[in-house]
Amino acid sequence: MPVTRLADLTDPAQCPCLVVKVGSSLLVGKQGLRREWIAGLVDELAQCRARGQNVIIVSSGAIALGAARLGLEKGGRGSLADAQAAASVGQIALSGLWAELLELHGLPAAQLLLTLDDLEDRRRYLNATATLGRLLDAGAVPVINENDSVATHEIRFGDNDRLAARVAQAVQASAVLLLSDVDGLYDRDPADPAATLVREVRGVTGEIKAMASGASGSGLGSGGMTSKLQAAEIADMVGIALAIVNGTHDRPIARAIGNDIGTLFLPPVGKRRRDAARKAWLGGRMKLKGELVIDAGAAKALQGGSSLLAAGISGVAGAFKRGDPVGIFDQAGTVLAHGLSEYDAEECARLMGRHSREHEALLGYAPRSAVVHRNQLVLK
Repeated sequence: MPVTRLADLTDPAQCPCLVVKVGSSLLVGKQGLRREWIAGLVDELAQCRARGQNVIIVSSGAIALGAARLGLEKGGRGSLADAQAAASVGQIALSGLWAELLELHGLPAAQLLLTLDDLEDRRRYLNATATLGRLLDAGAVPVINENDSVATHEIRFGDNDRLAARVAQAVQASAVLLLSDVDGLYDRDPADPAATLVREVRGVTGEIKAMASGASGSGLGSGGMTSKLQAAEIADMVGIALAIVNGTHDRPIARAIGNDIGTLFLPPVGKRRRDAARKAWLGGRMKLKGELVIDAGAAKALQGGSSLLAAGISGVAGAFKRGDPVGIFDQAGTVLAHGLSEYDAEECARLMGRHSREHEALLGYAPRSAVVHRNQLVLK
């Protein structure tokens, strides 16, 4: 049975595996780590384990903690070098505390530091998936953070919301729980007295995205409501529920579930998808090598389950090679799909708009049947 309400997040029958993301502002205060609050959360997670659930923690806070210890300005985010140095210092204390508090409940902690490339490269993604699976089987609680000490702007997730969704995708978790500094998604700025909490979202539409603010309320983290909606889109792609609840209270999971306060993102009615593992990995990618723009006829064909043929392509961008991931867009700029290209960018540019019978004369060799085959394509 899938997750359909907040209360299901702590039900092992509905949610055998839960990924919990904790933001910087919840973990680190003006005096450093908020040990008592973290201890209360660990107690809640230990109760989940006692009920038979697997739990994975995605923990921010290393940069904020390290910056406080080093006396760096702007929370350690004044420059890339500052962020990397702060993360190196903060990660030791952060992982040590998680390990200490989990051990009090007889739960071994395991630290994994990931970069974007670890989950975008197929082989490394499979390695991370295998490691996580073995840790869960062995009874450990993985504690995951972005590897900010080595990540550059080009290879960063940029926030742990999307990292949590990608981790959930990798382990085929049942749900993701994002602990935030607000009760959930509001229909407008939460500071507006007329703002209303949106309790359930069935599909992240343009209207839903318009409700989000990109700002992080605390100034400590790198995410905001926009990043949480992006995480919800990644989760939705593989039929994983995602909830946003307020983590500023003591024992935040019990408070949210006991009072039914939060926003739960579920697939649209009638659409509970579980893409094959390879397609799920491809659809969740955030780093693409190029773009293909297609006409209305090709867009309709893709929606019907067809491959992408060169005749329907009207534009090519990027410097991609055969086998690289590309985004497929309509002429209004809306992303329709991700796929692996059967041709490099230069060949696509030569073939676009041309019928398949012309391809051999244009390229000098017998062409493949499609630019992006339907088996290597996932609709957004």
